[in-house]
Amino acid sequence: MTDAATARRSRLTPERAAELYEAVLDLLREVGYDALTMDAVAARTRSSKATLYRQWGGKAELVARAIRHSKPGRISDVDTGSLRGDFLALVHREDDCAMEQNTALMRGLAMATHTNPDLLQAFREQVIEPEMTELRGMLSRAVDRGEVAPDNPALPFVVHMMIGAFATRALIDEQPPTQDFLSSYIDAVILPALGVPTT
Repeated sequence: MTDAATARRSRLTPERAAELYEAVLDLLREVGYDALTMDAVAARTRSSKATLYRQWGGKAELVARAIRHSKPGRISDVDTGSLRGDFLALVHREDDCAMEQNTALMRGLAMATHTNPDLLQAFREQVIEPEMTELRGMLSRAVDRGEVAPDNPALPFVVHMMIGAFATRALIDEQPPTQDFLSSYIDAVILPALGVPTT
């Protein structure tokens, strides 16, 4: 990227970007990804479409960055000294109401990735890959502390187990995931699979 392009893209203040991201998430909750337009984002945020395209390139990138920005902190910032403590700290970063809203939003976006390859790519780059890297770091610390055997066969599937807890709760139980449900799931499923005591 040229210096001029970098200067152009950096004119947006962090506060203004946060406002835009919040508006994008509100619109996503209202209309879904497929019906979301850059015109609607521009109108809601009193921005020009040109500014939005210059800053983010398109809808997929804007949505993925809005999702990344909405996360309640980085996984890598959580280090309680134990894997169980780390997992429980992650679960308690959001209250049940926020978790319900965000789970519904993520479910809708997951469906949209099936027919929008640009969204899938942006989502992988902005959300999935960074969070998987951070989660691997958390698991690596647990291995280094001797909590988890380095050759434990469940290690590569921790992300799948976590996502499964979120994705299937509404499908099977017709209820959103909650802090209590996820804490119980961690103790009953994830930690035993990793050979980590739950007490």
